[in-house]
Amino acid sequence: MPRDPIHHPLFARFYARQSVAAEPVIAPHRKELLRGVTGRVIEVGAGNGLNFAHYPGTVAEVVAIEPERVLRRLAVTAAMRADVPVDVVPGAAEALPVKSEAFDFAVASLVLCSVRNVPRALAELRRVLRPGGELRFFEHGRAPGGAMVAVQRALDRTVWPPLFGGCHVGRDTVGALRAAGFELGPYRRFLIPERGPRLPMSYCVLGSARRPPADDARPGTDA
Repeated sequence: MPRDPIHHPLFARFYARQSVAAEPVIAPHRKELLRGVTGRVIEVGAGNGLNFAHYPGTVAEVVAIEPERVLRRLAVTAAMRADVPVDVVPGAAEALPVKSEAFDFAVASLVLCSVRNVPRALAELRRVLRPGGELRFFEHGRAPGGAMVAVQRALDRTVWPPLFGGCHVGRDTVGALRAAGFELGPYRRFLIPERGPRLPMSYCVLGSARRPPADDARPGTDA
């Protein structure tokens, strides 16, 4: 059996439990993320498949990429309960196992924090979207400034990625999308939770970006 590109079985089990517990808070954001999505969709880092229940009936097919075996098995179970066709397959965001310009929409939901090479992953998403195709994103990342940014940087350089499956709390999703050649659409920044103490992972952004209609996407390069 080929080795999975990502193997974090202990974190995967922890994430599966925690994500289900947090779903009453996260589900409304998932619904907003996927509102209006149509046609063929690729979702990267599908995790345990919690997005699947929120895809609208206008979706013809979802190809869900998940590199971690424990989470992929849970995603397969979730796919069986989905109202739209979902095919869960192994693979890494930096080397998507699909043809170029094959999808109308792409979805990145709480995953860009943990990919090993963000520029390459975004270049791959641009490659597999048709020209004019849309990327929907929902990520946590960099605080707007102040002392929290320093805390995030310290965590990302030390304990956070090894403890939490490669997650980085301080990545700049919007900046990375611009650098990757996407055209930014509407997006909003918010906190999870909305009330209470602000934690290093509380700062979120949700929105859309588009592959330019005349774009000639090229494979990404190592950062």
